[in-house]
Amino acid sequence: MEGPTEVGIDGVRLFELTRFADARGWFAEDYRRAWLPDAREMVQGNVSLSRAGALRGLHFHRDQADWWTFLTGAAFVGLYDVREGSPTRAVGVGLRIDAEEGLRGLYIPRGVAHGFYAERDLLLQYLVDAYHSGDDEFGVAWDDPDLGIGWPDAEPIISERDTTNPRLSEIWRDPPRFGS
Repeated sequence: MEGPTEVGIDGVRLFELTRFADARGWFAEDYRRAWLPDAREMVQGNVSLSRAGALRGLHFHRDQADWWTFLTGAAFVGLYDVREGSPTRAVGVGLRIDAEEGLRGLYIPRGVAHGFYAERDLLLQYLVDAYHSGDDEFGVAWDDPDLGIGWPDAEPIISERDTTNPRLSEIWRDPPRFGS
């Protein structure tokens, strides 16, 4: 494991994971508690398959942090800090992650809006530090120009839920507290 690399938003960290490959395929350790000593324990694991052209997000949580492992495919990831009191509040970042170029893990703290556009079919494993709760599901419109995220030019496939996410100006009325 190499890293972590800071990506421009306080607490968001990108890890280069090590693959051990031979004629049979490869093996990799995709998460270790010691990599995130200040984070809460991960309590639930999930896997999603997103078809090329799908866009998920942007979502954020007041009480849930995420650890994403990009297993196959490629994605453009959009991140935006909505945490009041954060040193990087109102910072948006976009980064491209391609599993063929290397296995990567991404830690996303509570209060950081996150989403991705699948450039190719994408298999994503994600761990969370709180059990799913509908009361802790928030979103912001992925295409809000105030985010400053340079999404790829595309006509994405989006869920009905994500098409109704509010604009950033509405989120600022009750933003998540930093570290809550």
